[in-house]
Amino acid sequence: MLKVESELQSAVIDDKRERNPFIRFIKILGPGLITGASDDDPSGIGTYAVAGASFGYGMLWTALLSFPLMASVQFICAKVGMVSGQGLAGVLRQHYPRWLLYPAVMVLVIANTINVGADIGAIAAAINLLVPIPIPWMIVPIALVILGLVFFGSYRLIANVFKWLTLALLAYIGSAFFARPDWGEVFHGTVVPTFSVDPKFLTTLVAILGTTISPYLFFWQSNQVVEEEIAIGRKTLWQRRGASDEELKYAAVDVNTGMFLSNVVMYFIILATAATLFRSGQTDISSAADAAEALRPLAGDAATVLLAVGLIGAGFLAVPILSGSAAYGVAEAFGWTHGLDHRPGHAKEFYGVIAVATLVGMLINFSGINTIDALVWTAVINGFVAPPLMVLIMLISNNREIMGERTNGLAINILGWIATAVMFAAAIALVFTWGKG
Repeated sequence: MLKVESELQSAVIDDKRERNPFIRFIKILGPGLITGASDDDPSGIGTYAVAGASFGYGMLWTALLSFPLMASVQFICAKVGMVSGQGLAGVLRQHYPRWLLYPAVMVLVIANTINVGADIGAIAAAINLLVPIPIPWMIVPIALVILGLVFFGSYRLIANVFKWLTLALLAYIGSAFFARPDWGEVFHGTVVPTFSVDPKFLTTLVAILGTTISPYLFFWQSNQVVEEEIAIGRKTLWQRRGASDEELKYAAVDVNTGMFLSNVVMYFIILATAATLFRSGQTDISSAADAAEALRPLAGDAATVLLAVGLIGAGFLAVPILSGSAAYGVAEAFGWTHGLDHRPGHAKEFYGVIAVATLVGMLINFSGINTIDALVWTAVINGFVAPPLMVLIMLISNNREIMGERTNGLAINILGWIATAVMFAAAIALVFTWGKG
């Protein structure tokens, strides 16, 4: 224990001694940055593109709404992992009845598996933009390649490689400027919320909220901070329990940075598609090629390549996180050995869940569903799954038996409960609208 504490103290001291503030900032970034990058998965990209093409600048305000809400929820999840020394499912298993634990894990697995299928389909559609191979032919090889990377490679290496590929999506920022939008309308759409009870509007709103405040991120964030602690020597649960002010501050910087970068990409995808597709009357996006058209003002003929690279990177980053967070939930619920730093032979059940989630998701692609439709409806499903899970997270983070003196403060509680209420309200409004036909 003394050795572990000295390692942590040395790391903090080294960070403080680093004179270059940028390098010091980079050293802080970790699980929160990767979580933020994975939040812009193909499901998110497709949803934001549909929002901009369908409603123009009218949904830019959702970026301002979602950032503080998603950042607060993700920080709460990180804090739960750091203070309790285990992931969300592990906390539920130890402190709450099984009738709460098993349904929570079940809906997570179902939502993640559907999301895996949609993202695999998007990777295939992106490759199809570059190489004229029929999309169905690529579904099985892509799934097997991802499983091979997770089973026999290092996930940390995979994450470090593919999170850089997602930077291709920053081309949407340049495209938004090159398209010469009406900045007065952009400002109005950003700061003045518009709302409609139109089913398509509500479906898109729930999809945006569901893909930015996603259930899989809750479980992934809490488990990844635990993995970070294990990596520095905190092997046992009692060693991991508790968190210093310094550690929580670093976690807040890490999470806020990841969520901010995720939201910047979201904002400019909506802006670029509004300034190009919506303005030209192309309000229906039915393929990845349609979404690529929004990059044409900046990239010209290379627009397709840019979108394809971004989608491929985002997909290869997100699919292991989706299947991995489902595996974390199931493994903790049943007390199995788990973690991506374990080899498959030492965590057979954990990797088994990853394999099943990936292969079942793969099979969904042979149902004939349109890729863009699948991405958006996956986000809608997440929008329905997230609210009840957020209630559990808020209860856990305010439980003194679990969190001790690290229960939520007033500000983070207000943001967390507002986020939960907003998610519930959007989902209920959509159901009510569907019910009225």
